[in-house]
Amino acid sequence: MFQTIPREPDPHVLEQEIAAFWEAERIYQKSEEQNAASGSTYVVYDGPPTANAAPALHHMLPGSFKDLYGRYHTMQGKLARRQAGWDTHGLPVEVQVEKALGLSGKTAVLSLVAGDERASIAKFNEHCRTSVWSNKQDWDVFLRAEGYWTNQETPYITYDPQYVEGVWDVFAKVWEKGLVYKDFKVLPYCPRCGTALSAAEVGLEYQERHDTSLFVRFAVAGHANRYFLAWTTTPWTLPGNVALAVHPDADYVVVKTEKEELVLAKARLGLVTEAYEVLEELKGAALVDLTYQSLFPELFVGHTPRLVAGDFVTTDDGTGIVHTAVMYGEDDFKLGTACNLPKEHTVDAHGHYLPIVTKYAGQSIREVEPTLIQDLQAAGVVYKKQSITHRYPHCWRCKTALLYYARDSWYVAVSTKRAELMAANETISWVPDHVQQGRFGSFLAEARDWAISRERFWGTPLPIWTNEAGEHLVIGSFEQLRELAEDPSLVPAEFDPHRPFVDDIVLVKDGQRYMREPYVLDVWFDSGAMPFASGRYARGEYPADFIAEGVDQTRGWFYSMLVLGVLLTGKAPYKRVICFGHLVDEKGKKMSKSIGNVIKPLELYKEVGADAARWFLYSVNSPGESKRFDMKELRAGYRRS
Repeated sequence: MFQTIPREPDPHVLEQEIAAFWEAERIYQKSEEQNAASGSTYVVYDGPPTANAAPALHHMLPGSFKDLYGRYHTMQGKLARRQAGWDTHGLPVEVQVEKALGLSGKTAVLSLVAGDERASIAKFNEHCRTSVWSNKQDWDVFLRAEGYWTNQETPYITYDPQYVEGVWDVFAKVWEKGLVYKDFKVLPYCPRCGTALSAAEVGLEYQERHDTSLFVRFAVAGHANRYFLAWTTTPWTLPGNVALAVHPDADYVVVKTEKEELVLAKARLGLVTEAYEVLEELKGAALVDLTYQSLFPELFVGHTPRLVAGDFVTTDDGTGIVHTAVMYGEDDFKLGTACNLPKEHTVDAHGHYLPIVTKYAGQSIREVEPTLIQDLQAAGVVYKKQSITHRYPHCWRCKTALLYYARDSWYVAVSTKRAELMAANETISWVPDHVQQGRFGSFLAEARDWAISRERFWGTPLPIWTNEAGEHLVIGSFEQLRELAEDPSLVPAEFDPHRPFVDDIVLVKDGQRYMREPYVLDVWFDSGAMPFASGRYARGEYPADFIAEGVDQTRGWFYSMLVLGVLLTGKAPYKRVICFGHLVDEKGKKMSKSIGNVIKPLELYKEVGADAARWFLYSVNSPGESKRFDMKELRAGYRRS
């Protein structure tokens, strides 16, 4: 029976009626069933959202295009199976739960149940499990209202035991290829979250920051009133100073002013504003192994600080002499290893000075830095102080400024596979096409080893067990875990593989007992393993014909999925990508809750209908360009259509 369409129809009401018809008649399911026997497929992967945050308008952008491609190829008679997914692990969830419980950081989490860390982890993770569904109802309404056809009946959920087991299988295969190792390296580290970040994560959050740089006098041993003039942009690391670095081939000078003698790069003489006389010119190599007096003689007792050669030193800025604290910089750490310098922390993992730095012990390095600088000025060692403004990496989860901090971590040796990754990228069709060799390709060309372990709680547990001799067992399935478990009853049929339960399991092999390494996997490993852990690879749905997400995923899901796909299969896990620009307001500003320019999609649908919004996103400009969301343009474009 046909209904008469009113002269001025309410698009939202019509869309709701259509959605109700689709559901009642199982139209999406029938479209799959109808094409299942065709022998022709079109594979779309869905980058999963996290349901602990409400859907926003920018979620409509990739969803609209994924739906468009899936529908088009379904109409061509192909089986375009679209499996929904939910990303449920990781620090975004943990941070939200910490806020809800009034906690701050790892120490507070471990004290959630007084005196019982195991019970604390169990309670915290149960809150995380609940939290990830806090906005699920809103997502169901959003997807229905948007008209997005996807299989919500059997989605993949990253915390499901079956998915976790699939991730373990992926990890075990990467391990078998000899691509996993453990090392002590300087990593971008968030002291608030207590975890290292991968290179991909660092690129997600840069903020403009105002810091202080210091030009510091270090008294030359055996020369009264002569100083090496060194430079640092991280004054908080000065208690950790164990060496000064110079470039061996650069030109240096010794100059005499009215009150002192200074040693610095010849190219940086402009820093000396008072009258001076050049006493000596020499190469940096001639300075190597000269010694000086420590600013903090109570630290590193027994070590004599000296000048060392560093090829990374430049004379473009600073003084040509670089303060070196081995544990707080990648170049510093490499230099410290090569020169056998002391490797000892002066700062703990929470960003507070350790007891060995007696004057500032227990204090936040960021908060006490002004006091530290004042003390150094009072001691007469500060030659000059400057304010610098620069873009600096922050934690993408909690917005805390990162530290570059030496940590133990497990790695995947991605750098050894750069050529294969770049070759796989050549097989992918990118929209816009400049991303292939630009943002994505350049990132692949410099791909670093992937720090995959996290010292946190709510995530896929790292499936590595270690004995007292330092030998490792890597587990790729629950069956294998049960076979090796000292107490198999701890791995029941309905096994929860999360912490703390998995931590209780001791493995035994050849008379040796193995304990689990207390890490969880980087949440991007979960995401990158999706084709395999979700079962789509096993069903022959690899590679995907099409994926689509925002530009930030070039260093997120696009990257992690390519890495794991290439490592396991030798080819790219997707053939075609649409990489979307940002959705901004009519003034060109990125939509943000803090700015107050966020548009709630369900309210928009009620006003103009979802189809109008979809058509605007399709037609306003090319997919890769940022889209100014303008209600006037939306209405005008919809009328024209």
